[in-house]
Amino acid sequence: MRLDPSSNPQVNTTDASGMPKLPRSQLAYARTAPAFTRALASINQSGALAPEGSVPAWSTSVRSGQTLTGIVREQMASRGVNISNNEAMRLAQTVARSNNIVNANMIHPGQKLNLDSLNLSLQQAQAVQQAIAANKAAAAAALVAPAVTPAANVNSLNTNTAMGNAALAGTAQVQLLTRSDRSGHVVLEKTIDRAIEKGFIPAQDKQAVMNKIVQLSHEHRFAPDDFARLTLMESDGMNPKATNNRCHGIIQFCDGPDRGAASAGFGANPKAILGHSVLQQLDMVGKYFDDTGLKNFGPVGLDDLYLTVLTPAARNETRPNAALNIPGQQAAYLHVNRDVRAPITRNSILAGLHHNANERLGKDVAQQRPSMQAVRLSAYAAQAAVSEVR
Repeated sequence: MRLDPSSNPQVNTTDASGMPKLPRSQLAYARTAPAFTRALASINQSGALAPEGSVPAWSTSVRSGQTLTGIVREQMASRGVNISNNEAMRLAQTVARSNNIVNANMIHPGQKLNLDSLNLSLQQAQAVQQAIAANKAAAAAALVAPAVTPAANVNSLNTNTAMGNAALAGTAQVQLLTRSDRSGHVVLEKTIDRAIEKGFIPAQDKQAVMNKIVQLSHEHRFAPDDFARLTLMESDGMNPKATNNRCHGIIQFCDGPDRGAASAGFGANPKAILGHSVLQQLDMVGKYFDDTGLKNFGPVGLDDLYLTVLTPAARNETRPNAALNIPGQQAAYLHVNRDVRAPITRNSILAGLHHNANERLGKDVAQQRPSMQAVRLSAYAAQAAVSEVR
């Protein structure tokens, strides 16, 4: 989305001394889903929850002609979750690591594969699907309210009860988001607090901004903390007036046809974005994510989220250490070893965004993990932690 250098004056583009790569524990790829996530995904039509220990082992045997990517897509689809080619390739690498397969392209008929490492992505996707379905049902119930006529008076009590239940469901969801936001999304909350201190966000808008970002994360399936890291790189952490004269706002909507400003409805006057608040610009972010098909990438990691903003076409390169085709000079943080002469890769993006966030927030937030209470309250609490080591 943005081809120009970062407008952020705090980025040190002269540091080419190198930086340790982000730790990537093998355990991260085999992490099982939290109990709440597993329980949420196992809700049946009657609303009952499956016992915590009832999740069966997940395995399969390779058939002739199959590829690991194809197996991942087939297995996820058999459980009601359709994933994109990019996400299938990413998860295939996860399965390869958890099965000690050196080359993901080298599998053979009859080989037994343990697929338990897919559980987290599966449960998150199922939880999102159920949340979306529940929201749509509640919205439909609230909207379909027949006019009360004398003949219909006898049914008015039932109608009001149904609408009341829908309203309560919506209220309960907002309360859940409010509680989980306060305890589960550490980086996001610190970023918003910092933005309030800097005057980017009015203090009274804090919870509304938090809820809007979490809503976007549910719709497009990314970690709220990752969105905070994105804005810390693009606009010093949600500065609605950040600009480099061609790109503007919290994620740097750029001018030109088929660019970010046009997607947000400001193609004719991109600088007008600067006159809108963070809350208003978050609505523009939603439009941009829709136009760039972000939700089609399955559970979205930090690298795909950032590439969607920087250069969407670069998402087609899924190898973690391959040089990405990103025109123009970018912030040193994004390059391998923070050397602007080196290429930008998915791994260097991950390392750079985490390091930048740590420096701006004043402590090593990358090592923090959600509390157990936050995990129980929100199926997304664990997603941020997993995204940090991808």
